[in-house]
Amino acid sequence: MKADQATLREFLDTSRQYRIPIYQRTYSWTEEQCDVLFNDILRIGSADEGAKHFIGSIVYIEEGVSQATREAPFVVIDGQQRLTTIMLLVEAIARFLESCSVDLEDCSPESLRNDYLFNAKYHSKKDLYHKLILTKTDQETLLAVVNKDDMPADPSNRIRDNFEHFETKVKEISSNDLQVLCAGIYKLTIVDIALERDTDDPQLIFESLNSTGLELSKADLIRNYLLMGLEPDEQKQIYEGHWRRMEILFGQKAYSEQFDNFIRDYLTVKTGEIPKKDRVYDDFKKYAKPIIQKQGIDKVVADIRKFAGHYCSLVLEQEKNSTLAIALADLRDLKTDVVYPFLLKVYDDYSMDLLSLDDMVKIVRLVESYIFRRWVCSLNSRSYNYIFRDFLKAVDEENYLESALAHFLLLPNNNRFPVDTEFIEHMKERNLYNTRYRHYWLYRFENYNKKERITKSESEYTIEHIMPQNENLSEGWKSALGDNWKDIHQKWLHTLGNLTLTGYNPEYGNKDFAEKREMVGGFHESTLRLNKGLKDVEVWNEQAIKNRANSLAQEVARIWIYQFLPDEIIDKYRPKVQSDRSVYTIDDHPFLVREGITKNLFDEFRREIKDIDSCVTEEFLKIYVAYKAETNFVDVIPRAKNLCLSLNIGIDDIRDPKNIAVDVAGKGRWGNGDVEVHLRSSDELSYIMDLVRQAFDRQMENGSYTV
Repeated sequence: MKADQATLREFLDTSRQYRIPIYQRTYSWTEEQCDVLFNDILRIGSADEGAKHFIGSIVYIEEGVSQATREAPFVVIDGQQRLTTIMLLVEAIARFLESCSVDLEDCSPESLRNDYLFNAKYHSKKDLYHKLILTKTDQETLLAVVNKDDMPADPSNRIRDNFEHFETKVKEISSNDLQVLCAGIYKLTIVDIALERDTDDPQLIFESLNSTGLELSKADLIRNYLLMGLEPDEQKQIYEGHWRRMEILFGQKAYSEQFDNFIRDYLTVKTGEIPKKDRVYDDFKKYAKPIIQKQGIDKVVADIRKFAGHYCSLVLEQEKNSTLAIALADLRDLKTDVVYPFLLKVYDDYSMDLLSLDDMVKIVRLVESYIFRRWVCSLNSRSYNYIFRDFLKAVDEENYLESALAHFLLLPNNNRFPVDTEFIEHMKERNLYNTRYRHYWLYRFENYNKKERITKSESEYTIEHIMPQNENLSEGWKSALGDNWKDIHQKWLHTLGNLTLTGYNPEYGNKDFAEKREMVGGFHESTLRLNKGLKDVEVWNEQAIKNRANSLAQEVARIWIYQFLPDEIIDKYRPKVQSDRSVYTIDDHPFLVREGITKNLFDEFRREIKDIDSCVTEEFLKIYVAYKAETNFVDVIPRAKNLCLSLNIGIDDIRDPKNIAVDVAGKGRWGNGDVEVHLRSSDELSYIMDLVRQAFDRQMENGSYTV
């Protein structure tokens, strides 16, 4: 490795060409980052003559030292974002100078372009003429900018937008500031780091740069890991054959925003474990390394590409079958990403004909119903990631739909699939308006089993409160509702019985019900399923709201379906209870049943811990009592006069102002945690429960998706 300090102008003014290898991420700087650089350049441009502004290192692989190889492009390991951004700014300045004929000292359009953009000596060698060659997604757009050509049909959005942004900023500054800007560009300095191919490890250097603050996505890191060590021909083959196709499949926006989520879901399917967000890259290497060693990189990348296609069908609206596409669209409206590892597995099996289209649609509808029913019933969603992860192991490929349904029906009470009676009662009385799902359920209800669907994005319909939202109701409304109209208005305003869709919301306003019913476009003429029966209602009062809620709720239960299975079928999938002494109860812990300090403390602790979250479960083991969300977050070891608590959290991660927590990592204590505390009196309970909640929260955060 050779490292030298140089100005950027000196670095680029050597007739070298720098190429961004195909495994590098695309150009991704935002306008905000461009503005920071622009302002820094203005600031340093107005500073003393000897002032410099350091913009970081440029790391590349030097092919050799002979004059012949000096013409060979150098491969950039780090520095692409800064090089590209400065070239966009330089071209913006050059174009402005041309358009307004401003004469600046030592800063002409020609000199700027020759210093930063082009290798003038290679004007006849088009393959060496440009100083920077980007990856395929970006290169055509950069060439269009610096060559002043038309934009390609599918331009790189970041390059186009940032160049136009710089053009605007350059036009807005004064002629004096323009001179300062040019001076600032010439004062930019870098560390020029040339690697030797045979002695330096680019992958290790790349990872080191990333660990010190280079913001790369998990997709960037994984692509680099897979492709960086390959010979150029093999790099090109795998990139063009697989990775580039995924980039095109996702599209620029979704690739930058969604691909990391896909990789995490993919690893969950492949390993059966949910990677922590900050461990995705390391977990991928751990998963992929043995496969690469046995079967080669092509096998891994081809499989990622296959599942990327599944993900785009599930998440990015690319499903071709219309029936399945509708079901997936409805599910996406619930915005519950935790279901996708399970559905990736199901979709893969569907693609291999292990289940029919009809069963695939039914499973998607079951997932949708489960999520929505639990939301209506105000049941906790925090453990969904683990629930749907466990589906990966629960499905029987010989009885796909049956086993999936059985798994739903066997979920424990805190994770239950609400039955019709529970769901209907909550649906009738829940506030369904002040929620992110208010459009979802109304449109889902209206579109049920319809070929001609109405959509939120194109709809002429809006949400209508039959009894108006305005608290200052007219005398007509007060009369219809009765003496307790305020209580009725408050209780039923945003509930099932009082909500609908209409194309005449402004016309309805706060009119009395009879006017809304009989006017042009009123309920009497409405063809919407939601408004069925309103034309026959004479007075809109509490009873009318309840009657409509009762009627709609019966249909709701058929839309968000709950399916039963006979007990003999469910029993096939019920976990087998072991008959040996591995099953313990509280009676196996004398200190917890014998009257005394420990029993009293445990009873208080038990009440508190069950209030943390509905997903918390309790399991009595031989030595201790385990409290779990996904895994144990605290274990309780009963002692004669206290409870010893083993918290599953690192000592560096816990907030403990009183310093009562003890680091027991690697010390062979009972329990699964690395931190130990003792509960000796009721006075300590509140403080210790805060430590316990930290262990719970950390477990949920490290395994959580967006819900």
